[in-house]
Amino acid sequence: MHGAGNDYIYINCFEEKVNDPSKIAKFVSDRHFGIGSDGLVLIMPSSKADFRMRMFNSDGSEAEMCGNAIRCVGKYVYDHGLTDQKQLSIETLAGIKYLVLQTKDNKVDSVRVDMGEPILTPTDIPVKSNKELFVNQPVQVLDRTFHVTCVSMGNPHAISYVENTDSFDLYKYGPAMETHRLYPRKINAEFVQVISPTVLKMRVWERGAGETLACGTGACAVLVASVLNKFSERKSDVILLGGTLTIEWDETTNRVFMTGPATEVYHGEIDISKI
Repeated sequence: MHGAGNDYIYINCFEEKVNDPSKIAKFVSDRHFGIGSDGLVLIMPSSKADFRMRMFNSDGSEAEMCGNAIRCVGKYVYDHGLTDQKQLSIETLAGIKYLVLQTKDNKVDSVRVDMGEPILTPTDIPVKSNKELFVNQPVQVLDRTFHVTCVSMGNPHAISYVENTDSFDLYKYGPAMETHRLYPRKINAEFVQVISPTVLKMRVWERGAGETLACGTGACAVLVASVLNKFSERKSDVILLGGTLTIEWDETTNRVFMTGPATEVYHGEIDISKI
């Protein structure tokens, strides 16, 4: 399945058992020798919520949350009859997230996710800084100085602004930003072009995965950073390579809401006994 082009392999762990998800993630994510994906997502029972999601990047590392993946989890459990409810709670390493499913012809077409409150305290993101907020701070990356704003949406993001995302050399600066000494757990790096106060355009270098066509938590972090930098209104469309997400940072509740598509591409079986 994919959310705006951010594609993962999903395993129904109500039926299947996965002993070494990190190893399997690396195998199935390989676009030449495996299936091909940005990572692996396990759909599991939960004692705290309706369902539990675990996600692993293509390098085998486990991540706290993925906004695109959680929309697809909502689509899977509804479309495949694991629930008949359109309001769901999903347990993740970044806490419990709440989904509202929007259906068309009795299939989930899009999902609105309550992504929770953004984390802005540097030590909690984490980023090495003694400032109260890490907003518009100069960071030297290779031969260039970026003005970076750091936000966590359960996982860490560093947002910088560029004149043109299409011509920006993401493959040069993305890996260097991800592994910069400021970020003790590495970071997801977003590079943003401001089209208007209600339209933002971004590319993302995801921690442990490289460039992906979309990143839901990244789009949320970009909206928050853009509001803090006075580039954006509190509700904006965020254009990614794989599609557009609508992000809203509610001023009353301080919570961030993400609405976007979820698409099942195909299903099947793979023999992992020889991995």
